[in-house]
Amino acid sequence: MMMIRIRSRDGLERVSIDNPLATVAQLKSAIESQLRVPAHAQILSTNQNLLLAKNPNDLTQFTDMSDPKTMISSLKITHGSIVYLAYEGERSVAGPAFHPAGSFGRKMTMDDLIAKQMRVTRQEDPHCEMVSFDRDAANAFQHYVNESLAFGVKRGGFMYGTVSEEGKVEVDFIYEPPQQGTDENLILLRDPDEEKLVEAIALGLGMRKVGFIFTQTVSQDKKDYRMSNAEVLQAVELQAEGDLKEWVTAVVKLEVNEDGRADVHFEAFQMSDMCVRLFKEGWFERDVQEEIEPKLSRMKKEVVVGGKDTRDVDNDFFLVLVKIFDHQVVEYMVKHGKWNR
Repeated sequence: MMMIRIRSRDGLERVSIDNPLATVAQLKSAIESQLRVPAHAQILSTNQNLLLAKNPNDLTQFTDMSDPKTMISSLKITHGSIVYLAYEGERSVAGPAFHPAGSFGRKMTMDDLIAKQMRVTRQEDPHCEMVSFDRDAANAFQHYVNESLAFGVKRGGFMYGTVSEEGKVEVDFIYEPPQQGTDENLILLRDPDEEKLVEAIALGLGMRKVGFIFTQTVSQDKKDYRMSNAEVLQAVELQAEGDLKEWVTAVVKLEVNEDGRADVHFEAFQMSDMCVRLFKEGWFERDVQEEIEPKLSRMKKEVVVGGKDTRDVDNDFFLVLVKIFDHQVVEYMVKHGKWNR
């Protein structure tokens, strides 16, 4: 069984294919049956820029997967590879299944209904005891955002380092993948080959991917939330993908101090276990048709928050604060250019 990751405007999803010698046509068929995107409406490519196409003419540039008879193995698509998908039209992204009857078709009692309700509560304690940033790595990231981007557009990166047996995370370097940022959104244009190279370098240094770091823009400073719904969704997707219980999400932003000056401020969180569960089970509404406050995340079905049924959950319920420290790495200091800037 081969699993292929499909990234589209809806986020990152997965399809399974039994045949490792499958063709593009068979991959499209799998996407149609598993993700409910009609094969005739699909445009596939291994080029991440497909997601930046603004009109049908732009889409015609991506022809690497236009021949339905091409074997995907010839395109270096293997287990775990990412394929980019563009399509016209709308679809409903799969959500949690709800069944009106209990076991063996019996009628559900009130106790059954209460037991099946999803309750969202705050998680007080993180799985990560603390996170410590190498001062040079943290400064290189924030200095570029501050001096070159003026915190006007969002920027993100993956944090690499170590995790101790006590759950202490040390961040020793930050890899910034290809990306496109605006004042409100951050699109990671991930390159699987480049990420494999980064993973190999990290492994050689005895490190691994330990989290995600991103910036908030100056336009977000006036809004009453720690993380927006889009940021929560991106953070929990990456934490679920990272499959590390100590995974850390760091936020970098400008804050005005008591003297009226702007200082760069770091915060660190883990997405709560409940947040990860809701994401994995498909509760998050990705395509919200009406305008919603950024501080709220919309669910596909009602959940119980503070004893009340609601579809809109305050993002703070999903954030678990992590203590921040710093350190200095001296063993691996080397001067090199910055990728993807």
